[in-house]
Amino acid sequence: MGDSQTWTAAPSAAEHARSVLAVSWSCAVTAEGGREEFVGGHTVAEKGRVTLEVPEDSTLVAAAICAPRGEPSAVLEFADVAPVPLRSRIRARLWIAGWFAARDGRLEFEATRVVLRRPSGAVVVDLDEFAAAAPDPLATAEARLLTHLADCHPDAIGRLTRLVDPDSLHGAVRVQPLAVDRHGLTLRIERARAHGDVRLPFHAPADDVARLTERMHVLLTRASAASCPRALQRQRTDGDG
Repeated sequence: MGDSQTWTAAPSAAEHARSVLAVSWSCAVTAEGGREEFVGGHTVAEKGRVTLEVPEDSTLVAAAICAPRGEPSAVLEFADVAPVPLRSRIRARLWIAGWFAARDGRLEFEATRVVLRRPSGAVVVDLDEFAAAAPDPLATAEARLLTHLADCHPDAIGRLTRLVDPDSLHGAVRVQPLAVDRHGLTLRIERARAHGDVRLPFHAPADDVARLTERMHVLLTRASAASCPRALQRQRTDGDG
């Protein structure tokens, strides 16, 4: 069963893509010479340009030297991984296709196509929008925020389920925080053989951690005033939740 919650106030595809790029620690590069994985080797410059540090024996260096007309092409792949342990932790994948050149011992990439795949499907991100977008202001703090919520405040997560459509909680065995951005919090609802995601939008954007604290307080206050979902009540009675 999928979720029945309406998704509102979410980052644009370009913003999401820039957020993935900002926090990803590793990337895979596919070029003429094959596919290579790099961990902690890339940096992101202005307008989302990627620079990659590679060893001298990398096939990418050979591709840069041997490419016809000196224009080697490659595809960079980044994964957006949920910081909290749960099923299907990859929340999105980002592919950047384009040309690269070797300069000062580094490879600099110029994007010609950007594709973001989310659970709702893949979308081609406009290059101008990608260059102009900024990562979500909470992106670099998200891992710390979500792990703290999951590890230290499971009671708050339970309370927040009161804001979820009861149909989305049917058969739920566990609820965990999946993502947070300046527009809202997303919960992953796991069932015995499936899962679904629901989004709890904030009443106003949270452009820093201080504002996020206030937005979460508003959500929890609303949740406290709501009734406990019957599905979770039954789980607690049976000892399953």
